Amino acid sequence: MHSPSRLRPALAALLWLCLAAGLMPGFATPAQAQLNLRIGPGGAFQPMPIAIADFSGDPSLGPTLSGIVTNNLKRSGYFTPVEKARFPESPNFDAAPNFPAWKDIGVQGLVTGRVTRDGTGKLKAEFRLWDVLSGQQMVGQQYAGDGANARRMGHLISDAVYTKITGIGGFFDTRVAFVDESGSKEHRRKRLAIMDQDGANVRYLTSGEASVVAPRYSPSTQDITYMAQVTGQQPRVQVINLSTGARQVIPTNAEMSTSPRFSPDGRRLVMSDQDGGNASIYVMDLASKAQTRITNANAIDTSPSFSPDGREIVFESDRGGQQQVYVMGADGSNPRRLTFGDGSASQPAWSPRGDYIAFTRQRKGSFAICVMKPDGTGERVLTEGFHNEGPTWAPNGQYLIFFRDPGGQAGGKLYMVDITGKVEQPVPTPSYASDPTWSPLIDPQR
Repeated sequence: MHSPSRLRPALAALLWLCLAAGLMPGFATPAQAQLNLRIGPGGAFQPMPIAIADFSGDPSLGPTLSGIVTNNLKRSGYFTPVEKARFPESPNFDAAPNFPAWKDIGVQGLVTGRVTRDGTGKLKAEFRLWDVLSGQQMVGQQYAGDGANARRMGHLISDAVYTKITGIGGFFDTRVAFVDESGSKEHRRKRLAIMDQDGANVRYLTSGEASVVAPRYSPSTQDITYMAQVTGQQPRVQVINLSTGARQVIPTNAEMSTSPRFSPDGRRLVMSDQDGGNASIYVMDLASKAQTRITNANAIDTSPSFSPDGREIVFESDRGGQQQVYVMGADGSNPRRLTFGDGSASQPAWSPRGDYIAFTRQRKGSFAICVMKPDGTGERVLTEGFHNEGPTWAPNGQYLIFFRDPGGQAGGKLYMVDITGKVEQPVPTPSYASDPTWSPLIDPQR
């Protein structure tokens, strides 16, 4: 393998950080990308300078789309959008830019675009990504849709630019479901809410009559499973379909069922059923509602999560004396412990790429969001502080969202961190928020 200094992918600098951390993400090959990020003094990562010009065409939509692309690329942590006041020109979408002028202000990548609306209200958004250093167009695409999809077009363009430069799958055209929390700590209202990954288009899926806990998106369908509890009653596992609005209560024979998650194909739920002082993990077929018990230890087994190939399940258990992370076959075979060392480990979540498991590590009053390889090696802290919990993966396996609760009368807030731990960004929500869950990429046909 070539040393990072000889590589030509756009994220050569970030690759250095990943190699040092034992990571190997799917970066672009030299044939796929020409742009470069830089390593500064002492190996510091320097995001790539990029310019996103205001899209021409419809003046009511052009700046909106370019603003969405700018915000997305900036939040990714891998790009530094150049301020428009420094732009040397207003580029013509149908002509090549003045590359020397853009190069003189340090720009490496340039995005130009145009958005138009026809007589029926249909939109067409076009964009080009230019490599300023080589003077070549890297990619050009167009998208069509109705007027309500303007913001989504911005996310699709962001994904196309991000993927072309980094070689990593996109994550901007996604949604995040979470628990919206309002009211005092003693009388907190917890509703299921959903929004675009950048915090826009918030809508509420439950009224707040029942408190919602631990929502989880299906990796392959427009379904979310969660627990809902009415005061004085046991919590019940429910499933809501976002396309139809239909919801169902999942019947179980247990005193209480918790921590539901979907299988990779969305056809099964894996959950923890309480029986007396113990809790065991069950798999339920959603069509037949048949349940199969797969753990039977004198312990509390909970928070199960399928591997993306469906062959294994990672979970937490106190069978060794305190909560730690274990893995087993999807049928419950060959359970083995993954986490050791100081403190406890909980809330495991398998990356969609299959290469890492995220979890929460608690020790000495501190809560850390960590990742490790599926065999338990290579444990690393991404972020640490007071009460960080609930990691959930982006569909590209490059970022996680979690919530951080400062305690007291305040409530949780959502944050995004990348797998190097070098990028951490707040995720805006209307009020306090907890228990995030990241959707798969939205179907391009929707």
